[in-house]
Amino acid sequence: MTKLKANQHYGQFLASIKERIRKAQYEALKAVNKELIALYWDIGKMIVDRQKKHGWGKAIVENLAEDLQKEFPGMQGFSTRNIWYIRDFFLLYNGNKKLQPLVAEISWTKHLIIMAQCKDDLEREFYIRMTRKFGWTKNVLIHQVEGKTYETTILNQTNFNKTVPEKIRNQAKLAVKDEYTFDFLELGEEHSERELEKAIMSRMDRFLREMGGAVTFVGSQYRLEVGGQEYFVDILLYHRHLRCLIALELKVSAFLPEYVGKMQFYLTALNRQVKAPGENAPIGIIVCKTKNKTVVEYALAEANKPIGVATYKMTTKLPKDLKKELPAPEQVGRLLQEI
Repeated sequence: MTKLKANQHYGQFLASIKERIRKAQYEALKAVNKELIALYWDIGKMIVDRQKKHGWGKAIVENLAEDLQKEFPGMQGFSTRNIWYIRDFFLLYNGNKKLQPLVAEISWTKHLIIMAQCKDDLEREFYIRMTRKFGWTKNVLIHQVEGKTYETTILNQTNFNKTVPEKIRNQAKLAVKDEYTFDFLELGEEHSERELEKAIMSRMDRFLREMGGAVTFVGSQYRLEVGGQEYFVDILLYHRHLRCLIALELKVSAFLPEYVGKMQFYLTALNRQVKAPGENAPIGIIVCKTKNKTVVEYALAEANKPIGVATYKMTTKLPKDLKKELPAPEQVGRLLQEI
């Protein structure tokens, strides 16, 4: 038995079996979730229909909760509060041609977060689609919602329209925020780039969550050699869904146009030396303390490598009027269709 376990072919065989089991488990969970969401949808519809038909008020929910808990004592989800959520869930999405088909794609727990925190259909659509696309866990979703990822993603500044293949363009746009929140770092307002990088490295799990949850860490101070000289990318990540490397440059000052030239150099080197066959071209993100949007626009205008420019902050507070800066709902809707 031990000899067989040491065999290379057996190792590959075992890995394929494990992968098949994980896939079956995932598909089973998805099937269970779809059934649960379908059940809640039907219960919500029946409650609303009876209230309209018979003029029943709050008593229907309270009585239903009591009777269902008696009938199904081992089954969760029939508390008075949850049945109210079920009713609200149906009312919120019923008749919505874009969102109703999506509701079975994420879990009930995640629906509760989105229903409680999001104020309009576009925001709800964004978080439902992003959760489905990138497999956000409950905690990642909470973090993304509290960090205003919807607003800071829709407002991002990139040159992806002309530098990223159309098939992944909108996905790439949604992978870059306009502003990142590093409230998990124990840093004061005054810090060096090296201190910022070290703090990020010490909290890499939280950092990757802030970066969207679909990225893996490749290296810090990632070494590149060009023309006999060494160059170092601050942080190198890999985006699993875009299938490309992401180079991050950290700046504790305001954005300067020359940062774009340096990033283009790094992306060229990564493309020629590091990118694996079949992967998409690397993307660069320059993360600065502050930026002037007009200066960024000018700096990216002639850049021929895919680059986004973002800022970072140490608190979760955002301007109250941020939503006023968002593009027209039609533009946002077209972007979300690609998730």
